[in-house]
Amino acid sequence: MGPAFEPRRAHMRSSFKEECVRLRNKGYSITEIMRATGKPKTSIYFHIKDIPLSAERVQAARKISGDHIRQYALARKGKSNRTFNRFGAWTPPLVLLVAHFIFDGEINVRRGCFYNNRSIALIQRVEHLMEEVYAFPPARYVNRITGVHRISFFNVALGAYMFNKSRELLEQIAGMPETHKREFLRAFFDDEGCMTFTRKKRLIRGYQKDISILFLVQCLLSDLTIASTICMPNEISISGKDNLLRFQKEINFSKGVRINGNRSNSIWKESLEKRELLERAIKSFKN
Repeated sequence: MGPAFEPRRAHMRSSFKEECVRLRNKGYSITEIMRATGKPKTSIYFHIKDIPLSAERVQAARKISGDHIRQYALARKGKSNRTFNRFGAWTPPLVLLVAHFIFDGEINVRRGCFYNNRSIALIQRVEHLMEEVYAFPPARYVNRITGVHRISFFNVALGAYMFNKSRELLEQIAGMPETHKREFLRAFFDDEGCMTFTRKKRLIRGYQKDISILFLVQCLLSDLTIASTICMPNEISISGKDNLLRFQKEINFSKGVRINGNRSNSIWKESLEKRELLERAIKSFKN
């Protein structure tokens, strides 16, 4: 049977070679010939290696290749076809969300939005609030050494949009209703605040490298009749029973937000809620 099939095989090889040469002479690239014949690149190359493409076809192939590389690079930078909800009017939940990204998070115009915190309660809050803007779940990471959780919303367009909204919030919050100011301050003190309670000190403290934000926080507290002091270079503090009571009523620390009782310098040696410490501090006043 072998000799009988030999002419057919030779004919098939001859036909394939002729087809490759014909397509190459018409200006087809190796990839295009592969698609037309369904044969592998190595088999095709053997028949057309001495037939160069025209200068015009070479230029066109380079352009196609360049376009493909640019598209791939954009994808690597985090381009996404995942849409998100743009919003015009500010609501208290949206103020709280964007403020959290400002204080204990990161808004990156080339990557997206990120939030870091040791508190599971705050991580869950930000994730829940984000559902109003972005319907896709975040990537998650936990630092096993520090215990800090990180949620990441990778989307370049979302990052650019939220960056603009964060600038807008900082510019407009002083003129917003008290309901909005309370949420902004809640995010600040949950993220950046702590409760100092010793025999000599009863202070609510907040920290921020950007001094302009500290002055903004002081202004918003004043609007709620809460007096505060800015201690250079990066601290704001609230003291006195009346001010602590007013803070507790108007803002307070959120439920589930705790001190880190595992720190070597921890006075309490347990992870108490900050709102519980505030309550104890207020009750400790004699008058």
